Amino acid sequence: MMRLQIHTVVLRIVLFAGLVAFNAQTFAACSRVINVPVAPTGRSVIINGEKIDGIYPDMLRSLIEKEACKFALSGVPRARLELLFETGRADLLIPASRTPKRDEHGIFIPMIYNRATIISIDGNRPAITSAQDLLDKKDLKVALVRGFDYGPAYQDLIRELTRQKRLYFDTDPLSVARLLKAGIADLTIMAPSILAGNIMDDARVQDILDKLRFEPIPELPWGDSGAYISKKSLSAEDTAALKDMLEQVAKSGAVWKGFQRYYPANVLKGSIRPR
Repeated sequence: MMRLQIHTVVLRIVLFAGLVAFNAQTFAACSRVINVPVAPTGRSVIINGEKIDGIYPDMLRSLIEKEACKFALSGVPRARLELLFETGRADLLIPASRTPKRDEHGIFIPMIYNRATIISIDGNRPAITSAQDLLDKKDLKVALVRGFDYGPAYQDLIRELTRQKRLYFDTDPLSVARLLKAGIADLTIMAPSILAGNIMDDARVQDILDKLRFEPIPELPWGDSGAYISKKSLSAEDTAALKDMLEQVAKSGAVWKGFQRYYPANVLKGSIRPR
């Protein structure tokens, strides 16, 4: 456990140095502090009590170091985070996969490509090759994180699995990992980096990390992941400043480098790739 903690600290230092070094452009400052509630999301966002770290918090702090906008980060449950964004009480939603529902409430800035896959503890069952294949295997129980959204096909699966009474909802990825380990659920659906990132630092479930089985299906293709800027809470000037800053971060490649530093290659393969 101590080695993992030391390794994580080193990764954060290296990532922060890389972010500070990207593109020396001068940005327009925001007129006020930007409110950024966040939820635990693998190593993209790591919350330990009052301490908030990870790939995206480090990125935002690098912008503060460049004397651009100031960000106030706060930890909240995932389901509440979506509500805060939809009602204009969150200025940024980060990280977030692009979905039609979120497009109604925010301006999307893509930073990385990701995809959700079916994830289970490796066993002898036949591979799942499509959404219909999953729906037909009615003996398999599914656990999902409340508030996650990977688009229309994902929402269709939720509705049908609910109708079949095969679905568990839990509050966060770590809770889902514990359901998998206990055998209460047979599989989950999310970006592998999110589940693996939560497992890596928790001794209760670390032993399943090398046993995870990732199965992509065509109904959950590659999509954009990045940040949403609220359409409701910000002035036009602050929106423009944030859009400029986040687009420059995306062009720098800093987010992809952060994923490479925080995650082993087998977790990124098939689930995260650079733009």
